[in-house]
Amino acid sequence: MSQLNKYKRFTITSALPYANGPLHIGHLAGAYLPADIFVRHLRLQKKDVLYVCGSDEHGAAITIKAKREGTTPQAIIDKYHTQIKESFEEFGIAFDIYHRTSSPIHHDLSQEFFLNLYEKDEFIEKFSEQYYDEDFDQFLADRYITGTCPNCGNDSAYGDQCERCGTSLSPTDLINPISTLSGKTPILKPTKHWYLPLDKYQPWLEQWIDTKEGSWKVNVFGQCKSWLKSGLQPRSMTRDLDWGIDVPLEEAKGKKLYVWMDAPIGYISATKQWAIDNNKDWKLYWKKQADEQDDACLLHFIGKDNIVFHCIIFPSILHAHGEYILPQNVPANEFLNLEGEKLSTSRNHAVWLHEYLEEFPGKQDELRYVLTSILPETSDSEFTWKDYQARINNELVAILGNFVNRVMILMHKFYEGKIEAATDKVELHDEYLITEIGVCYDDIEKNLEAYRYRQALQAVMDIARLGNRYLTEKEPWKSIKTNPEDAKQTLHNCLVLIGHLATAAQPFLPATAKKIIGMLNLPNEDITYDQEMYFNNGHQLNPAALLFEKIEDEVIEFQLQKLQAKKAAASPPKSVEVQPAKENINYESFTTMDIRTGTILTAEKVAKTKKLLKLTIDTGIDERTIVSGIAEYYEPEAIIGQKVSILVNLEPREIKGILSQGMILMAENSEGKLTFVAPVDDFHNGAVVR
Repeated sequence: MSQLNKYKRFTITSALPYANGPLHIGHLAGAYLPADIFVRHLRLQKKDVLYVCGSDEHGAAITIKAKREGTTPQAIIDKYHTQIKESFEEFGIAFDIYHRTSSPIHHDLSQEFFLNLYEKDEFIEKFSEQYYDEDFDQFLADRYITGTCPNCGNDSAYGDQCERCGTSLSPTDLINPISTLSGKTPILKPTKHWYLPLDKYQPWLEQWIDTKEGSWKVNVFGQCKSWLKSGLQPRSMTRDLDWGIDVPLEEAKGKKLYVWMDAPIGYISATKQWAIDNNKDWKLYWKKQADEQDDACLLHFIGKDNIVFHCIIFPSILHAHGEYILPQNVPANEFLNLEGEKLSTSRNHAVWLHEYLEEFPGKQDELRYVLTSILPETSDSEFTWKDYQARINNELVAILGNFVNRVMILMHKFYEGKIEAATDKVELHDEYLITEIGVCYDDIEKNLEAYRYRQALQAVMDIARLGNRYLTEKEPWKSIKTNPEDAKQTLHNCLVLIGHLATAAQPFLPATAKKIIGMLNLPNEDITYDQEMYFNNGHQLNPAALLFEKIEDEVIEFQLQKLQAKKAAASPPKSVEVQPAKENINYESFTTMDIRTGTILTAEKVAKTKKLLKLTIDTGIDERTIVSGIAEYYEPEAIIGQKVSILVNLEPREIKGILSQGMILMAENSEGKLTFVAPVDDFHNGAVVR
């Protein structure tokens, strides 16, 4: 990579997932799949790459989950750390280490960071008014408070952040704050905390972030500039909690480190553990070296909700400490939506990774392909099951799989899978193919360097498209009879193309690349970019095998129904406000109303009105005109032929110059929507409603 060649080492991180629930595809699209592709790409260039992650096991979200499930925070983190780690492993995310922030090495390092800043007098110590739940006799951490976001009006914002608009908040910013413990309005009570003076670092932050213009994504750079423009304020680095890392001060007994003081330090503690396990020097990947040219390149892969923490707060901590490198880039992705709605863990509106792995065994690459195709790189994007099906069937099966399968079958049909040539070295012998392959590799490198994964993936697929076109144009199944040497050369060229396809696909579709390498009977190891792609004369291929299977309609329908069932289960029926009954009438009064069944024959809007339709109705008695206020709910052409019930002996009256001779009966729900009261069976017009 041209811009990254100066670095000897790369430290790659993905946001630490909270160990309070399973992973879903939104998590993958945000922080893990993009990083994994990038890491695999660097490794194929023989770069020194360290990829670290781990479970974030502190913070109020963990204790809230424990209270909700009637268990302990430790039980929660043990359960979900194991599940998340196993899901990552099965899906194939290539971490060098997946650690956890409950480890002693992490606690020690986080306290060391705090003491370093404390001893430099970097913290501001002050009493502040913090929300307190009198019923539970405890101070409330950020996530124990919900309320209305002052920025977007979301009435379910947390005390530290609004997850709808991404705005970082303080609990006192919320409108109508409520304690999640008691459900009551908390009181404000003084407590002492240690604050990181972000306002003090603002001039430095502005200068540093300005150097990133043009290299950072526009969405990331823009959000940082917006934060700086609003003016930074000191932020508390301690909390009144009973779960987390102890503040290492005698006067701070009972207080814990703020989760964003400890979570990103988890990247460093994971590196320290990896170094111990592998006899490496962790400082080479995190600390400034004597020669700046020897510093590692630090890259944070995150979702957009974590931009402020990785671009403002954590860099400020590193800067205040003074010994650590700063991120060269923070390629944050936006949000992935699902079937027209936001992913929601609370409503169970998600495609959970562990469920996908159970229901689609061996189809990790299919999900990798679809998610990479729609990654929310600079704006939100959407996953739908129909699109999943279409991309697999029309692209993976019909383009990539088709090319590989056709060539392998023809090689076995004509040559029993054995490569035979006049030269010892069988390589590409077509200048056009050589040029086009070079273009594809350049596009992959250029787009990955700019974090444009969708375009990079298309460059991989362009190799398969190139192969399909070439094979179709050359028609070796025909030329085998008239020009057997040309047919053989064509198929040999295609085999080398398949080798290039396997090479280029490795970062994106690692399992598929391995299958192709296995069919080609090449060594079972990664093919680095600088390896020359050729086959030896006499090389024996392994049998052909399908790379992908078509996804049938019933599979997709099952997933859609499953989503609907989850949505229904997570959404209890609304309590509907029903109007009270009117005063009683006697039977004789009711019998004076003549209600008949009828059919709407014509319908048109009444000029200069929004609500009125002029209807002609066959009442069985006659055809009459009725003016009805239903135009907001029904288009005229849509209700012609509609069966209705009509009060036919209502006194006629003139409405907008039209004599209305009766009234059709409608039901109105609590939201004001109208629907016809009509016979279920096909009754004749004029039937009496009793």
